[in-house]
Amino acid sequence: MHHYFGTKEHVFEAAVEKAFAPAFAAPDRIAEADQDQAGERMTRFVFGLWENPATREPLLAIVRSAVNNETAARIFRGLVTRNLVSRVAQSLPGSDPQHRVELAVAQLVGTALLRYVIKMEPLASAPVEDLIAQLSPVVQHHLTGDRPTGLPDRDLPA
Repeated sequence: MHHYFGTKEHVFEAAVEKAFAPAFAAPDRIAEADQDQAGERMTRFVFGLWENPATREPLLAIVRSAVNNETAARIFRGLVTRNLVSRVAQSLPGSDPQHRVELAVAQLVGTALLRYVIKMEPLASAPVEDLIAQLSPVVQHHLTGDRPTGLPDRDLPA
């Protein structure tokens, strides 16, 4: 094992990458073509990972570990940066796309943490389609700067 992967951290990282490899084909399509749907596509992608039993268990393990273990945090950061943030940011127009994608990911990871790890009610038992409908406009704003619907008429920082 050490010959192929090196340290046990590298083995863990390779196992996590392999577990998520099929799922990470989707991020390339998040910000493509129809920019006004990017928020919904990204929200659906993230919740699709969490709702799928094959990817939920590895996600739970790495998120729980990342909270108190720097190696797991580094692996999670790398996984999210390589397979989501960088890939979505490269197809977004405008200034500082990586920062905007990171804000969107923070919104979604925070919600996932409360729903799937902490199991805060009523968030934990809310229908996933309701969450997607509520979060998509906020994620859209982070990705493109478009104003989320239902907010008061005042200027939002870009």
